[in-house]
Amino acid sequence: MNAPFPSTTSSASGLPLRLLIAAPRGFCAGVDRAIEIVERALEIYGPPVYVRHEIVHNKFVVDSLKAKGAVFVEELSDVPDGVPVIFSAHGVPKSVPVEATARGLDWLDATCPLVSKVHRQAERQIEADRHILFIGHAGHPEVIGTFGQVPEGTMTLIETVEDVAALPFPYDAKLAYLSQTTLSVDDTAAIIKAIEARYPQVAAPKAEDICYATSNRQAAVKQIAPMCQLVFVIGAPNSSNSLRLVEVAQRAGARAQLIQRAEDIDPAWLDGVETVGLTAGASAPEQLVDEVVARLKELRDLVTDEVVTAKERITFKLPRQLMQ
Repeated sequence: MNAPFPSTTSSASGLPLRLLIAAPRGFCAGVDRAIEIVERALEIYGPPVYVRHEIVHNKFVVDSLKAKGAVFVEELSDVPDGVPVIFSAHGVPKSVPVEATARGLDWLDATCPLVSKVHRQAERQIEADRHILFIGHAGHPEVIGTFGQVPEGTMTLIETVEDVAALPFPYDAKLAYLSQTTLSVDDTAAIIKAIEARYPQVAAPKAEDICYATSNRQAAVKQIAPMCQLVFVIGAPNSSNSLRLVEVAQRAGARAQLIQRAEDIDPAWLDGVETVGLTAGASAPEQLVDEVVARLKELRDLVTDEVVTAKERITFKLPRQLMQ
């Protein structure tokens, strides 16, 4: 997924800058699948193909798909009759495909399979008559989609350790916890510890909800950040996993800057910097990494190394409608 970068030195004047590029970085299997769903749908149905919400949180990706004929809307009511519609990788409440079916729309679900796994876990916990404590960020599309899988009032959002202390449930309440897939591994671990300390009988998921890609990208940043004065994270301001990478870098002692494109880089940020790190959120394509490397080469002599902490080989199947 991530091509190795050979060590190079530009001919630009100035002190050499060491660049450590984290791997894994960028697109995960769920994002790859979601984008391919839109592209294949455009090939099969022809434009326009409507997408409810951003397919993934990245302006470059969204704009690229718009140029091919994808139309992004906020609600299903914005989709005209007789055209195909795709649901974003973050997942949607159950009511959305029900409404689409009732309207006779051809719809495709691009929900990441790891998010769908959390949805199924939520359903099973409700069937077991447990109230769910859901660790996540209010207003995030994944949280909205997961809450929409279960009856209203059967799930409580937990954002901080302090929220756990404020819960009204008795010590022996039948509870379970689940989490958003794009959270900080460390923050979530602290919240889970608080939940299990207060409610020892709480039901835990069979496997960690935070997805492999989120965990791997955070681990890679933890590896490079202590060696860096500055870490660039390529990602969108509304991308949860990208924001978590910024936090991880900061906690490791580096300054961290979220950027969307190479053009966002202020040369002054590099003053006094000897080593800079670079990573990309799970919705950011490798092309944007290449752009940042090229921009840094313009600004400073550059020695580049890729720091690999894991190999990713996971892929997800496309919906049956697109298997032609």
